[in-house]
Amino acid sequence: MAPEEQTFRAYTQTQGNNYAAWRPGYSPELFKIIVEHHTSTGGKLDTVVDVGCGTGQATRDLAPYFTDAIGLDPSAGMISAARASAQSAASPIRFEVSAAEALGTDLSPPIADCSVDLLTAATAAHWFDMAGFWASAARVVKPGGTVALWARNAMAVNPHETPNGPAIKAMFDDIFEKELWPHNKPGSVITRDLYVDLPLPWTLEAPVEAFDEASFVRKEWNKRKEGEDGELLGTGGMITPGQFEQINETSSMVSRWREAHPDKAGTGEDVNRRLRRMMESLLHEAGVKPGEEAIKGEVGLVLLMVKKR
Repeated sequence: MAPEEQTFRAYTQTQGNNYAAWRPGYSPELFKIIVEHHTSTGGKLDTVVDVGCGTGQATRDLAPYFTDAIGLDPSAGMISAARASAQSAASPIRFEVSAAEALGTDLSPPIADCSVDLLTAATAAHWFDMAGFWASAARVVKPGGTVALWARNAMAVNPHETPNGPAIKAMFDDIFEKELWPHNKPGSVITRDLYVDLPLPWTLEAPVEAFDEASFVRKEWNKRKEGEDGELLGTGGMITPGQFEQINETSSMVSRWREAHPDKAGTGEDVNRRLRRMMESLLHEAGVKPGEEAIKGEVGLVLLMVKKR
């Protein structure tokens, strides 16, 4: 059964544009790892399809590696923002409204059977009906092609590399657990746990035999969110409270909090604005001057890859 997520599907183009401006992209090193694994295991570089592409951040980064690039998302607002941003892309990209479970069967022209070399989903698969997705993936991916699914989980504060870090982390964790986490959906739990419970072709009630379990690769970085894997994969870095607020604007839990508290959304009592204010106040208590505030943010990252037989 698909996790119920309607927040991003309902985005307007304006919301999509804000999402594109504030949502951090992924490290170029991650795309190198994916493409090198794909080609070293026999994959070709003709067509990449990025599913649940949102505003097309990952699609644009993958496009230069391939002859053809396609981004699919069920949100018309997100796709409108993706098309607008693609006008400056070095390579032409086709962006279309289509859900992961359909995988382009509802398009004209459709995504043809056995036509996709690399099928990707960037912090999106936890919202898919995975049984439907894997069945459609088996249809469109070429024999020898690759499916690559990756995700970042929610940002945490590194208390060891942030002024007044233990107090800031405690404040952030308290608000997250008491005010934001109650607005989670099942997909949020799957992401928090770095996809350990994401359904795979061989774990489904009706297994999808087209994918080779022996080829399955799982990689994790910064699982404890303590900077243990460095910053090459973009899992940690210094950010201002303002940047933190903007990144948090792209969280589905923040959007749902606002839906539940329409009288407070966008006011001084908005959960995201309160987080920023309290963060700045605790930094000032540690002697950080106004205009110099910064925290060390950390995320965990997981990458799953599997080959089609």
